[in-house]
Amino acid sequence: MEIRAFEFSRDLVEDLVLLVTEEDLQDYAWPSQEVKTLLLAQGFSGKSGETAACVYVPAGRETPVKAVAGGLGKGEELTLEKVRRAFGSVLKQAEKLKIQALTVLPWASERLAPGDVARALTEAGLLAAYRFERYLGEKKERSLRSLQIGYTPEQEVGVIAGIKLGQALGEATNLARDLVNEPANVMTPARLAAEAQKAGEQYGFSVEVLDKEEIEKLGMVAFLEVGKASVNEPRLIIMRHLGDPGNPEQVLGLVGKGMTFDSGGLSLKQAQGMHTMKYDMAGAAAVIGAMSALSREKVRLNVVAVVAACENLVSGTGYRPGDIIGTMAGKSVMVESTDAEGRLTLADAIHYIITKENASVVVDAATLTGAVIVALGNITTGVITNDSGLYERLQQASQQCGEKVWQLPSFPEYKEQNKTPHADLRNVGGREAGTITAGLFLEEFVQDKPWLHLDIAGTAFASKDGDYLSEGATGAGVRLLYHFAETYL
Repeated sequence: MEIRAFEFSRDLVEDLVLLVTEEDLQDYAWPSQEVKTLLLAQGFSGKSGETAACVYVPAGRETPVKAVAGGLGKGEELTLEKVRRAFGSVLKQAEKLKIQALTVLPWASERLAPGDVARALTEAGLLAAYRFERYLGEKKERSLRSLQIGYTPEQEVGVIAGIKLGQALGEATNLARDLVNEPANVMTPARLAAEAQKAGEQYGFSVEVLDKEEIEKLGMVAFLEVGKASVNEPRLIIMRHLGDPGNPEQVLGLVGKGMTFDSGGLSLKQAQGMHTMKYDMAGAAAVIGAMSALSREKVRLNVVAVVAACENLVSGTGYRPGDIIGTMAGKSVMVESTDAEGRLTLADAIHYIITKENASVVVDAATLTGAVIVALGNITTGVITNDSGLYERLQQASQQCGEKVWQLPSFPEYKEQNKTPHADLRNVGGREAGTITAGLFLEEFVQDKPWLHLDIAGTAFASKDGDYLSEGATGAGVRLLYHFAETYL
């Protein structure tokens, strides 16, 4: 879908989008009294999630124009995410009406900056238009082809910049969704590495890919143990965006879980739902998408991302429950479950990004535990951290992108659950507080660096269509990581 800025003129508009709060209902800059009367007669009140549409003929014109209104809810509670959700509902209504081109009226409320609103609208437009249909014999035609975001002369600079960033973030998020939605017979570790290289070439960040032999030389034992049951050999993917080369001591390290398929290994998952385990590399997709946006926008910050990509399958060569294995950090781990594999690959990737890439801050994103879905559902990403200041930055990023986060406790008592008399650590801390103990397992490898762990198991995919996201991969983490990086600028 084409999205562009447009210096608003009522004489040149296509079909209109009207975004209205409850309080502004009477004083809104309606295109005409007729439009206001027609929409209010349908019961439109500006409440969040409401939509209404009408057809009218503007003064001085012969052809009719459609107007689609979306409710923003109470003005005092207005956020960028509510703008996205309202616009997503409007776009669904526009699709039903077979509208091909839409014009959004210039933003008039002082509650949000016009540039931020333009970014949010652009993101929502691109995310709502996304469909993963490459394997369908007959693809569904969509009517909406173009979107104009109106601005007044004093809003021009901010709106144009907002659209530019919104396009970068929307397209990077859709890239991540493509990666996650691919079936596991296509998205192997080698293919994931190739896709990262392709993104690097397109957006300007460097990519280095290490094969099994090179991984062995690094001593990444835990990573290799997880992947050794599969004929698809592992890949270590290293992505670098050195946007501030004069400041080499400051490196933001991003680590994404890259399990391209997870059967659970010998601790085999139930057959029901196992097909969704192609989503277990959503953390990897998130960091690839974030790197694409950061590099495309030429963000003045050094960022390195690492993905330990492999498959966790079943064969006579696979690791077993009860095995004691090593790690790149030199710590031993007793394997209580081969289905707690992500923390093993992440442990080696985190140690690598600190010792080999000199990361001064580490953020990992992973579909790590089913327990986080029990705790927070599919709405909120669970967070474990050793630095309250980092979490405050993450909250700032959350407000910008609308991806909800919630910090879970990390009291020292929880670490006791990861202890065993037979090794330095065990890879399962028990049934209780599973998301917390999994995160604290990773903390054992961060070497006291400021660190955030994002468990996106509940937010990485949707089981049904939402306001502006369709069923399947959501691209969770891409925009969140981008805005988190922005807090360092």
